Amino acid sequence: MTPVKVAIIGFGTIGSGVAKLLLEHGDRIARRAGRPVELVRIVDKDLVRPRNVSVPRQLLTDDIDSVIKDPSISIAVELIGGLEPARSIVLSLLEHGKDVVTANKALLAEHGPELFEAARRLGRSIAFEASVAGGIPIIAAIGESLTANEILSIHAILNGTSNYILTQMEEQGQEYAAALAEAQRLGYAEANPAMDVSGADAAQKLAILAQLAFGAEVNWKEIPRVGIDTVQADDMRYATELGYHIKLLAVAERVDGELELHVSPTLVKKGTPLGEVRGAYNAIRIVGDAVGRVFFHGLGAGQMPTASAVVADVIDTAVGRAAITFRTLRLWSNDGPKVRLRNPDESRSRFYLRFNVQDRPGVLAEIAGILGRNQISIASVIQHETEEEAEGIVPLVIMTHAAAEGPMRRAMEQIDQLPVVRPGSVWMRVRD
Repeated sequence: MTPVKVAIIGFGTIGSGVAKLLLEHGDRIARRAGRPVELVRIVDKDLVRPRNVSVPRQLLTDDIDSVIKDPSISIAVELIGGLEPARSIVLSLLEHGKDVVTANKALLAEHGPELFEAARRLGRSIAFEASVAGGIPIIAAIGESLTANEILSIHAILNGTSNYILTQMEEQGQEYAAALAEAQRLGYAEANPAMDVSGADAAQKLAILAQLAFGAEVNWKEIPRVGIDTVQADDMRYATELGYHIKLLAVAERVDGELELHVSPTLVKKGTPLGEVRGAYNAIRIVGDAVGRVFFHGLGAGQMPTASAVVADVIDTAVGRAAITFRTLRLWSNDGPKVRLRNPDESRSRFYLRFNVQDRPGVLAEIAGILGRNQISIASVIQHETEEEAEGIVPLVIMTHAAAEGPMRRAMEQIDQLPVVRPGSVWMRVRD
């Protein structure tokens, strides 16, 4: 049977893992694809850097045109990352008759409509399982296995770096800076970790899931987000005392016919599946109107988990399943019903609040008064003596009942103006 010829563009960590699977497990992949899947070319700017896989020298090239203009290559795997030249390369691959497999979440979040429209016009497909949650097959689950459902909500931990840092802060009692340094030392965090710790990476992935699950075409930059660099070791200790873990939670949820989206550090109840996700793992909880709650958990990054998802897409493309799914879903098109995004100020949650206040009578009454005038009800209060008491400053922790985010934000701004409150007040969502 005629083999399917595949090229890899980008021979970094993930590309090396994909090559390893294709070269070392060809028989297994051929059985599942129904014919041989042959890796015929690997394109990269650096052809001499050591990798953890041995490949025949004739497969390596730095000439992208050797893939784009080769009519025998039918599947191209784009793994260079970033926006350019990835966007231009993918468009050229599509125009030259290639189906594309990609792990590039940033590219899809930024240019999904353009790329998917080009693929539809040219009769090609784009498969992107590895773009969200690494080895967890969440794209296939939403796009295929759960299509009998109307998805009601997604609550997810989508960034393993952030989850590792938060786990270190909780379990080792480290401050944020020390936990980040440890993550960088172990290779979980980049030298510039901004995309991970700011919530931007999770927002890009959430934008892709929102398109897939709800048909929402949203600019990821407009998704409200707060990073984990605002979380302090004190917050970890109080969260533990209250029965919660702190997680960077990405949320997409239908509320009164609108779609609510946000990414932020959130207190998640201990003992719940999401609350117990540790280290560099990802997890996604989905609620469908027919299936109810389903939960996915696994490594959200790393060479082989991500390569697993990429090669699964290669097999689906070779079999023809990817083309059928691509045509049927019509992602990033104007065909489906418009989804109205919910005003972030109307988003409701319980909230955790922490203040450093002067230790004198009447302080709690002042803060409670501002909360009350903003229609925010107090559920509980914690105030411990600390070493700072000699300076007359003590921490004050408040848990609220459910309140809207807009009034909560205004209340915090007003409280921070009080003379009895030190700068640096903290507020986070609570998810029971």
